[in-house]
Amino acid sequence: MSQSTQTAKLMVDGPVHGRGPWHRYVFTGIVVLLCLWVLVPIYLLVVNTLSSPADVNAFPKRLVPDVNTESVRFFLNFAGVGQALWSSVKVATLTMILSILAGAPAGYALSRFDFRGKGSFRVLVLMTRAFPLPLLALPLAVMYIRVGLDDSILGLALVHTTLALPFAVLITYSLFSGIPIELEEAAWTLGCNRLEAFQKVILPLVLPGITASAIFAFVISWNEVFAAAVLTIENRTLPAFLLQGLSVAPLHLKFAGGAVLVLPALIFIFLVRKYLFSMWGIANR
Repeated sequence: MSQSTQTAKLMVDGPVHGRGPWHRYVFTGIVVLLCLWVLVPIYLLVVNTLSSPADVNAFPKRLVPDVNTESVRFFLNFAGVGQALWSSVKVATLTMILSILAGAPAGYALSRFDFRGKGSFRVLVLMTRAFPLPLLALPLAVMYIRVGLDDSILGLALVHTTLALPFAVLITYSLFSGIPIELEEAAWTLGCNRLEAFQKVILPLVLPGITASAIFAFVISWNEVFAAAVLTIENRTLPAFLLQGLSVAPLHLKFAGGAVLVLPALIFIFLVRKYLFSMWGIANR
């Protein structure tokens, strides 16, 4: 490469567009800070969970603790933990299914049809997150008692679906908007009706994104604690059980409970991470 070519390349990559070396350093620093913001609490949670009760209160902490599973074993064998964990799985799974069954058709309709009040409808969907759940807790509890949904998996899943539905609608709307309508029109000209065109052309393209939307719904339900604590007694989910049972527990048991709560969600997201990346690839087309 000649000297003139190198100079021209430097001008294009550098001062002309304002992309000096400091650009890269700032970007790298922001990424590192964000990673530390997420990973350091998880690391401290794991370290204290795998430490002995005496080491949990010790300072300074060891970078690599002596593995001691006494706290975890005691927590898992504690009465009610298994039932609460199973209730969390059932509620989160049902929430995931309901949010996709209701959110995906709404997202498709918003992306493909023009109707009066379409913009207002999108705002209203988002505004459902503006109402604080504690404000609605008492009316919900009274209504659930009257209709027989109190202390039930279905009743709690319906509340969690309401919390997850705005994300499902907006994410699927973005996904469907990123796919040209000409693909469906081409399928129509080849003899497919709207449903067949959706099943054969659109659904395979948006399936990773719908899966990612389902993951968000699952995590929202898994971590929700207020509605679970108010609306359930016998069928409490794990976060509500932890809130009730670990408030006066020793510190090492609190770390063990936090790890049991966080670990399944992390594993679930890790196993389906490729669908998350695929979702953003579709949405940004």
